[in-house]
Amino acid sequence: MTAPNRLSAAAAIAALGRGELTAEALMRACLDRAEERRDVKAWAWLDPEQALAQARAADRALRPGVLAGLPLGVKDIIDTAAMPTGHGSPIYAGNRPFADAACVALLRMAGGTVMGKTVTTEFANRFPGATVHPHNAAHTPGGSSSGSAAAVADWQVPAALGTQTGGSVIRPSAFCGVVGYKPSFGEFTRSGIKLQCHNLDTLGLLCRSVDDLPPLRAALLAAPLRPIVRDVAAPRIGVCRTPAWERAEPATQTLIERAASRLAAAGAAVCEIAFAPEFANIHEHHRRIFNYEAARNYAYEYEQHHELVSPVLRDTVLRPGRDLPLAAYIEALGTAEAFRRHLDDLFAGCDAFLTPSAAGEAPEGLGSTGDPSFNSIWTLGWVPCVTLPAGKGPRGLPLGVQLIGKRFADEALLDTAGWAAARLQG
Repeated sequence: MTAPNRLSAAAAIAALGRGELTAEALMRACLDRAEERRDVKAWAWLDPEQALAQARAADRALRPGVLAGLPLGVKDIIDTAAMPTGHGSPIYAGNRPFADAACVALLRMAGGTVMGKTVTTEFANRFPGATVHPHNAAHTPGGSSSGSAAAVADWQVPAALGTQTGGSVIRPSAFCGVVGYKPSFGEFTRSGIKLQCHNLDTLGLLCRSVDDLPPLRAALLAAPLRPIVRDVAAPRIGVCRTPAWERAEPATQTLIERAASRLAAAGAAVCEIAFAPEFANIHEHHRRIFNYEAARNYAYEYEQHHELVSPVLRDTVLRPGRDLPLAAYIEALGTAEAFRRHLDDLFAGCDAFLTPSAAGEAPEGLGSTGDPSFNSIWTLGWVPCVTLPAGKGPRGLPLGVQLIGKRFADEALLDTAGWAAARLQG
């Protein structure tokens, strides 16, 4: 029999709903695994008694909701009234928010329980947190949703919340070998989440199966559950190498070619997709918007707690962002909107794009969270993204493939991801 903590979120919800498993038993199994694997350092805050009290309350609930008592990890830039929210920074050590973030409140309304707060990089930016890769502690788990990715991959919690401003959901999910989902920009509320970039920040999900995404998505939208549709027609897939293709390691380039061949053999109509020449430097426009907005949204931290902000954040983001002229920022905003319209046009002939989730396996060392080049352009494009585990690289660590959907066609993308996952397994 599968240990409760090793169940996918969808399988756990089903077992809870049938009465074959209690929320308390599931939470205990997750807590036991987290204690056993403390060296992964996935949690910024974990109070077993508090977590178990929530689980017992879920078991007593007359209306358990779509999540039925499911334990969840919450990235530590997301406010929780009953737990500290430290934002990965000494500035906010012991910080106790007044209220839950809207997303946490929505998960609770749907019957979810918050197991604890997962480690984030400093302000969900570049300076790493304590978490190590769950499969090889000498490698980064990615970031900034490092604790969420590691906890889900290491069987410590079935699913977790993350955020993405560059590549902070998709890349750590790919590095750790789990499913990651970044929705269309604006679909999930950001109220109560530490703001970094108002034109880029996106709440996302990390889990173990594409089938986990619909109940979590339904909870966060306060909408009826819509399961993955399994009998969809074979999709039209556009292979999009992006202007960052040369940064992809050979194993990743081979993986994308192999995945395209397998999907084509299964009946997908596969073609090549390329950006128009004027978007060859689209990464630069993401960088401008990122730096400019972060420099202003962290004005308090920069001015009042300057020495407690890491040199990495101060010198590579905040100072350049303060120095960037307003005209350059406005130009980047205009280019970003033109790029989104260009993507809309490209999707006229495709149901989804196939592209790398990351440049390669998780890099060795803990001083960096990896290259976001294969994520930031899609974050800028406001399009939904899903990464699927798709094998291992030469060092034995996970690799992923990324599927991109049209803006606000998230449900169609999840259907396509379900179709593709079934044909890429094995």
